[in-house]
Formats: sequence, C-alpha cells, structure tokens
Amino acid sequence: MSERDATHVAKPWGYERHWARTDRYVGKVIHIEAGHALSLQYHNRKDETILLWSGRLLFEMREGDYVRSWEMEPGERVHVPPGTVHRMTAIEDCDVIEVSTPELDDVVRLEDRYGRAP
Repeated sequence: MSERDATHVAKPWGYERHWARTDRYVGKVIHIEAGHALSLQYHNRKDETILLWSGRLLFEMREGDYVRSWEMEPGERVHVPPGTVHRMTAIEDCDVIEVSTPELDDVVRLEDRYGRAP
C-alpha cells in the first residue's frame, strides 16, 4: 500500500488514516480532536497496541470491576487484548498510532457521544 493508496476515514471525533492493511495486521494513524472521545468499547477478536505519537490523551481501561484512567504523553504505549473495555479521550489534539489484527469491524460500543452505541 503506497501513501496515495492509504485510506482516509472521517470520524465524528477526527479521522483515521489506514497506512497498512494485510490479512494479518492493520496500521492506522488515529487523529482525535481536543475534547473528543472514542466510544467506550471492546473487541471480541481484535488485538491492538496503541502508541501516542503526539498530544495528550486520557486512556481508560477496565480491568475486572476496576476502571483505570491515566494521562498518556507522546511515546507511551498500551496493549489492548481482545475483551478489554477501553476508551481514548483527547486532552489536546492527538495523533495515535494503532497496530492491530485486521478485524476492523469488530467493535462493541458500550457508550458513545455521537449516537453510535445501542
């Protein structure tokens, strides 16, 4: 996939730019505008690792009955295994690098500011 073949996907919180896609993995740049948040969500099969490239980000992750929240700074990363409830909220405009398994439609939304949750 060349730069001109990269897929730009508009989102209510910013956009995604898919820069790599194979049958084994996907690479994305996720741009989140300040004050916006992705869904509180989990994945049944998708396994992902998140690297904060720029900006400041609040990351929430549910571990059992406990919700852990922390502020990420550029260079910090987190692994999100399947079944892990999580959410990203931009404190400042953020660019996040995500590398994951290829199940892009495997998103179970629990809460969403933009009306996309059940």
